Amino acid sequence: MSPLELLQQVVNGVQLGVIYALVALGYTMVYGVVRLVNFAHGDVYMLGAFVGFFAATRLGLGFLPTLLVSMAACALLGVVIERLAYRPLRQAPRIAALTTAIGVSLLLQNLVRLTVGPNPRGFPELFTQRTLEFAGLRVYNISLIVLGVSLGLMLCLQYVVYRTRLGIAMRAVSLDKDAARLMGIDVDKVISVTFAIGSALAAAAGVMVALAYTRIDPFMGMLPGLKAFVAAVLGGIGNIGGAVLGGLLMGVAETMVVGMGLSTLRDAVAFAVLITVLLFKPAGLLGRAVREKV
Repeated sequence: MSPLELLQQVVNGVQLGVIYALVALGYTMVYGVVRLVNFAHGDVYMLGAFVGFFAATRLGLGFLPTLLVSMAACALLGVVIERLAYRPLRQAPRIAALTTAIGVSLLLQNLVRLTVGPNPRGFPELFTQRTLEFAGLRVYNISLIVLGVSLGLMLCLQYVVYRTRLGIAMRAVSLDKDAARLMGIDVDKVISVTFAIGSALAAAAGVMVALAYTRIDPFMGMLPGLKAFVAAVLGGIGNIGGAVLGGLLMGVAETMVVGMGLSTLRDAVAFAVLITVLLFKPAGLLGRAVREKV
């Protein structure tokens, strides 16, 4: 592989990586606040793509309105899932919540399959696709849009978490729910908002993947959702910067494997990278090891 081809694969990997990072941010936010791995998150990503599909085809909306409608719908869905499925189990053993998350995932998949059918659908072209060249590198305008929107959403999340009262409340609940409640913080509301934000980011990722790859189906969230979870663990689950770093590493590693002609291993490389990193740094790249009382 020549240096130019290598650089091209890195560029392609960054586009894929920011998508993984957006989904991974939802995992890491929910885990950071309620210590729950929301395995239904990948299916929220899938639903975001379908909401965007119907917003664009039935309502005739452009890219930005489609994106906002999808994010709003999935934010509401995230709140409903938290309220009905997870909140009643907040004091239950973690295995109960984990099993429920898997059940919610299967429920969403099959509801969409029954509602819209199992066959893949072509996502409408909201932009005319063009190829741009920079110093020999080929970049699609869609890729630049995906990258720009993803980075913008990540910066907005960073601002919310570290520069607003809501972010302070989220970090307080993450550290100690009981102490946060005694300080007057509405813990239930903070957790609901956390689910809403994470689900909105997943929806944005779903719309942008659909825009870039123009194909959606009811099971499209399974593998990307799992890979995004791996990215969150790789970077250090519960750490926002770690989720972004893990997503980018995953995307670049995948495209590198494909570029070397080993496309059959593109899915396996995610888990190989995870195992390798966790052998030497169990808390993830940016995570910190903590002791738990048992």
